[in-house]
Amino acid sequence: MKKSYSDSYKAAGVDVTAGYRSVELMKKHVARTNIPGVLSGLGGFGGLFAPQLSGIKEPVLVSGTDGVGTKLRLAFLMDKHDTVGIDCVAMCVNDIVCSGATPLFFLDYIAVGKNVPERVEQIVAGVAEGCVQSGCALIGGETAEMPGFYAEGEYDLVGFAVGMVDKEKMLDSEHVRAGDVIVALPSSGIHSNGYSLVRKVLRVEEQGRLEQYVAELGKTLGEELLTPTRIYVKPVLALMERVNLRSLCHITGGGFYENIPRALPDGLMARIEKSKVKTPPIFDLIAKEGDIPQRDMFNTFNMGVGMCAVVAEEDADAAVAVLKENGVEAYPVGVVTAGDEGVELV
Repeated sequence: MKKSYSDSYKAAGVDVTAGYRSVELMKKHVARTNIPGVLSGLGGFGGLFAPQLSGIKEPVLVSGTDGVGTKLRLAFLMDKHDTVGIDCVAMCVNDIVCSGATPLFFLDYIAVGKNVPERVEQIVAGVAEGCVQSGCALIGGETAEMPGFYAEGEYDLVGFAVGMVDKEKMLDSEHVRAGDVIVALPSSGIHSNGYSLVRKVLRVEEQGRLEQYVAELGKTLGEELLTPTRIYVKPVLALMERVNLRSLCHITGGGFYENIPRALPDGLMARIEKSKVKTPPIFDLIAKEGDIPQRDMFNTFNMGVGMCAVVAEEDADAAVAVLKENGVEAYPVGVVTAGDEGVELV
């Protein structure tokens, strides 16, 4: 490896030796994510994983892929890169767990304008933290240096995850019944959706804007906006062990109106009580600064609810208790009723 270098390629803007340095720096972070089943370290052409199949009658693989989106712009402006990796993992594993699957492994893709190994290390440290939080292994990835395509201080970050579930334990919206209770799992803030609108209405590009302390937030605007997405995997898997979980939905882009109906069968709809939704101050600030109507807010953001669990009415109290035991202050926010309107906020 020490003999691998190219002065000509470096003159064109690609430093292969910086890539090797990045890999060396990230190894200790990747090691944090090792779980039973990991068969390979960094450096191979493919990541190897041997899933544990004992006790599983009919294994089903569940995959998810996503990126961080324009929230990355906040990382660029603040020169803080150690949390966006959590967002990347969260957006994938939170989708996977909606099928009842346990995430097994994750791979990332980082495209940079200029490979600064220390910055890449920070990004991967965040990815590793997200993997630790969700109990999956970081078994590979790719860092691509693309001069002239991305600015030197900018990059894109996307990821791909695979999980597994026994077919008989898969969550399915067809199990939902009228009268079921919708339990809200609080978000950590905006998560990773709607940032094109956020950046516009909160004027994040203005000099010093992100460093401004906002009393109602109890922190600077930048700190609030860069808060990483909450990962729900472990609490949800614990819930499935104790309660008959009917269905689950991850509230991402499209907010309540687009995502909740995905967890319901035809002929049923969700009736959400707006007064019960515990909305963090950041959403009030966005609505006020942008003069955004309530309907658009609930159709763009999670409004403080990162995930919804659908359970039978008699299981609602137990679901809330189990989630609280696992660090999630969940609460009932609505019910399932007959209808075809998708979501009704009352």
